[in-house]
Amino acid sequence: MTQEPTSILPAWARTPTTRRPKSRRHQLPISSGAMEEADDHRPHSSAGRPFLSGLCAAALRRKPLGAHTSTAASGEGLVRQLGVHELVLLGIGASIGAGIFVVTGTVARDAGPGVTISFVLAGAACVLNALCYAELASRFPAVVGGAYLYTYAAFNEITAFLVFTQLMVDYHIGAASIARSLASYFIQFLELIPFLKGHIPSWIGHGEEFFGGVVSINILAPILLILLTAILCYGVKESSAVNTFMTTLKIVIVIVVVFAGVFEVDVSNWSPFMPNGFKSVVTGATVVFFAYVGFDAVANSAEEAKRPQRDLPIGILGSLLACVLLYVAVCLVITGMVPYTLLGEDAPLAEAFAAKGLKFVTVLISIGAVVGLTTTLLVGLYVQSRLYLGLGRDGLLPSIFARVHPTRHTPLHSQIWVGCVAAVMAGLFNVHMLSHILSVGTLTGYSVVSACVITLRWNDKATSCRSLGSMSIWQEGALCLVIVALCGFIVGLCYRFNYSIAFMVVAFLIAVAASFALQFRQAYVDPPGFSCPGVPLVPVISVFFNMVLFAQLHEEAWYRFVILSLVAVGIYSGYGQYNAGPSSSDHSSVGYHGVPSEAP
Repeated sequence: MTQEPTSILPAWARTPTTRRPKSRRHQLPISSGAMEEADDHRPHSSAGRPFLSGLCAAALRRKPLGAHTSTAASGEGLVRQLGVHELVLLGIGASIGAGIFVVTGTVARDAGPGVTISFVLAGAACVLNALCYAELASRFPAVVGGAYLYTYAAFNEITAFLVFTQLMVDYHIGAASIARSLASYFIQFLELIPFLKGHIPSWIGHGEEFFGGVVSINILAPILLILLTAILCYGVKESSAVNTFMTTLKIVIVIVVVFAGVFEVDVSNWSPFMPNGFKSVVTGATVVFFAYVGFDAVANSAEEAKRPQRDLPIGILGSLLACVLLYVAVCLVITGMVPYTLLGEDAPLAEAFAAKGLKFVTVLISIGAVVGLTTTLLVGLYVQSRLYLGLGRDGLLPSIFARVHPTRHTPLHSQIWVGCVAAVMAGLFNVHMLSHILSVGTLTGYSVVSACVITLRWNDKATSCRSLGSMSIWQEGALCLVIVALCGFIVGLCYRFNYSIAFMVVAFLIAVAASFALQFRQAYVDPPGFSCPGVPLVPVISVFFNMVLFAQLHEEAWYRFVILSLVAVGIYSGYGQYNAGPSSSDHSSVGYHGVPSEAP
């Protein structure tokens, strides 16, 4: 007989309502350290307080979140229709775009055939991030939000909002940039028709610049965005079917390309394997790391997965491992077919097959690039709308973003907003110029998610260590995580600018000392569902490596991080702190449809 789950929320977060019927769904435990900290940050009204003290009190609130949910009386909510197969293809669709046909050759120009090792190293680093995402997706399977949600539950409200803003800029710029690339590819296909070649104005698909390049008009990109937005608004089942078909087609094309290239491989082209040394391979790994970005999209589909606690970890890890295999296979083929010094930078894979006289394969590669861009754009728009939905429910954004269509069961307003923002950017601006400030949000989100795994595992009551002065054990652990992140950034700077190796060694040793403190001064509990192995070591390595990569970004990306963070704090101060309700039953109770009963 199933027992009524005991509430794990602090007393201030419990709403004295009528006793609900017993549910077969278990609540997901939050670490006692998190509960005790949450008790210190009760969401009192800031009315009658000085502005600064009210802001601090609101910013330190946490989201007490359990897995217990009830079906909304109105019948409005997201629908659980995605199985493990759809989730894996969702992750692959988000990760593999035209980059598999371009990035491989670009990096191979420096790393040589060792680009294969670059992809393996980057994939291994992403596996660390994926393990952290898999645990949290299994632990919080009931609500959308991804990195934002995990940060809200593990740290505080202001940090969660900062993570959201950094991610959103990446998503918005990325969607507009991909849409313009897709429009350009589409025009290239049309120009294969003889009477259209050279007669299509540049402002239709390639972009025509005005006012010294400040404005770049592109008509086709917004149209493509509107079409994909309409598919996403129509329903998750329909959009998932489109993604499944196109991602499957993309995988088939890549496999055909690989098998066609195997017969043209000359093993002598693999020697020397690392012509410029191992450092060029490591540098290549920092570049191709972002080719794997996208598996986190699976975590944002939590409310629409049929069996989220089982399927989400499989979807995250399965899609990542599939991408690693595809990338490695393509790298081996392309570097074996043509000497790495002869590879082009714009379309290396297509040029390699053209040099071998395999023109039909180049057509497949072009189709694969278009399909890859389409699925990446489709999933990117999908993820953005779910993030806006989560913030709308929590009150950090206007409630219109929280509305779900009663029959389509899609966040219609959020989806339309996301499509409109991307369409305006893609139609009016050359967003490719902003590519050097991308990836800030991704690395920020990955780092914070890895830290969330550690903080949500802490059990302060089980530790025998004393706090340091007025600093609690929880605060000490958070400080150690910050030290690890800063040391990773310093090591990355030393590597990038060839500073003295002594600085790198000192920073590394300090990070090791902080890791030992996390290992031996904290007590950890095992979570339900999927468990990331090697906690806290695996998440700590993940944070450290992410920050090393952060140091490799363009300086303007660092400026963007600081400026956008200040803007986000301003928005939160003026709106979020007054409207957010992390413990509100209205926001924490989400309606589901078609949820299969699960065994206790």
